[in-house]
Amino acid sequence: MSANVFPSLKHDSVPVIAILGAGPGGISRAIAKTFGANGFRVATAVRADVLDHASIASGLTEVKQRLGHIDVLEFSPPDAMPARVSATELTHENVQLQIDVYVHGALAAVNQVLPDMLARGSGTIIFTTGAAALYPLPMFANAGAAMAWLRNWAHALHAAVASRGVQVGVVAIGACIGRQSGATPEAIARLYWELHRKHEQVEKVFLLDVAEWLLEARVR
Repeated sequence: MSANVFPSLKHDSVPVIAILGAGPGGISRAIAKTFGANGFRVATAVRADVLDHASIASGLTEVKQRLGHIDVLEFSPPDAMPARVSATELTHENVQLQIDVYVHGALAAVNQVLPDMLARGSGTIIFTTGAAALYPLPMFANAGAAMAWLRNWAHALHAAVASRGVQVGVVAIGACIGRQSGATPEAIARLYWELHRKHEQVEKVFLLDVAEWLLEARVR
């Protein structure tokens, strides 16, 4: 994420969403617009590298210092995979990169906001994965396995903290944005708002057509 300057003003009555990850697909921007339209201040311009846990801590600390406590954390790191890796071609190196992003990166971010949320008795954490977390694809084996871990943890974490007022959710995206009819950042962003508002739900899957998605995924 890039660096920018936040206003040094805190308005405790106005909720804050911190979006960790701004990829080229436009989903993070759409999430920011969706929450902003519903009264949130949006903190996206944070200097943070999802592979550098210290930068995650310092970036989110900066948000809290300038804007106040974080009400919603959205974790959607850009795709860390330089090339798709088949299930028959996994190595320590190409698996470790995905684990560092989707497992350790998520842990570092959550550890910066969860204690405050539990102390207040409110807050929302939403993770983004691909649909490969639910539907194993041989060509995305390294990323799919790491995202499946994150999905599993999201469900477990929700079960652990829901009774204390904190919502945890996960959005799994199985769509080629801009290449499938209806697969727009705005349509996907609505799922994040619904998870924030409906605490009985943990997971949303954006998958318009399984066969079409699988075909598109294979030719990427």
